[in-house]
Amino acid sequence: MRSLAAERGVTAGQIALAWLLAQGDDVVPIPGTKRRTYLAQNLASTEISLAPEDLARLDAVLPVGIAAGDRSPDMSSVHR
Repeated sequence: MRSLAAERGVTAGQIALAWLLAQGDDVVPIPGTKRRTYLAQNLASTEISLAPEDLARLDAVLPVGIAAGDRSPDMSSVHR
């Protein structure tokens, strides 16, 4: 991802957001933003168009299901 970002002159985060946006209309990334600079970068990612070759490169390192699973561990057995 970093090499593709460097080739494009953007950040890896922008490539990640552009990749998410390319996954379909049913995928809506919600990036966290601490600084205005990051907000500007996140907004600029909507202008990045990834070619099919770019998507194939990213899919090779980000296979389907890599981010699947629970966000937090199951804490239902912990008694407070």
